[in-house]
Amino acid sequence: MNNMATLDDEFLHEVKSHFVNNNLGSTKWIPFSLTHVEYPQGDFLGRMLAFISLTPFAVIVGFVTLILFRRDLHTISYFIGVIANEIVGLLLKYTIKEARPMRRDIVYMEYGMPSAHSQFMWFFTTYTTLFVCFRMHLNNNSTVTERLWRWTIIIGCAIVATLVTFSRIYLQYHTISQVFCGFLAGTTMGIVWFYITHLVLTPLFPIIVSWRISEYLLLRDTTLIPNVLWFEYTNIRTETRARSRKLVSMKSQ
Repeated sequence: MNNMATLDDEFLHEVKSHFVNNNLGSTKWIPFSLTHVEYPQGDFLGRMLAFISLTPFAVIVGFVTLILFRRDLHTISYFIGVIANEIVGLLLKYTIKEARPMRRDIVYMEYGMPSAHSQFMWFFTTYTTLFVCFRMHLNNNSTVTERLWRWTIIIGCAIVATLVTFSRIYLQYHTISQVFCGFLAGTTMGIVWFYITHLVLTPLFPIIVSWRISEYLLLRDTTLIPNVLWFEYTNIRTETRARSRKLVSMKSQ
């Protein structure tokens, strides 16, 4: 048994030394920069902007959550637009091939034109603004509270997009021209994809939800419902009260 243990230890030592000597010394390590954000030490504003610059990832998580739990075709279409916007951004990056600003002792492995963060946020802001203005069924009977909520959504998205854009300049990840190019690309893609969804895809939603696979996946089309949250709330409340009365009736028998 001792001889077997000794042989195992020698084998593990040989394997470890092989990796250390042959791989670690010659391997080039590349940082995974998807969520890696740096800020100046002791800079409170820089720290806050670093957190804010992670907003696109929070938005993506929100999209995935909505798609999994709501199964709404418009949300799926919106997310497809987000992916298309990212693909356009990558194509622009590898076509223009402009380097990021070299202001710190960091070797960037990605191109900087346009800023992906800026493009993402302004696509999201533009599409959301158009959706609020044209797809939420504005009418003369809208209450002051509803109008206030709509303007809050629009202004809130614009403020967050502006902060994320500014953070990329402040934290020296992009130049002004790179974030401006991201702003133009994101805004343009937001407008284009909204009208593709509104004019081309939305008329197809009733057909898509009639498919057997859509029924299996519980896909739904809520385009014609003005306020989905209020619709779900009132229907769930009505169903809950009906079931409650039925339960009381059964217990009384």
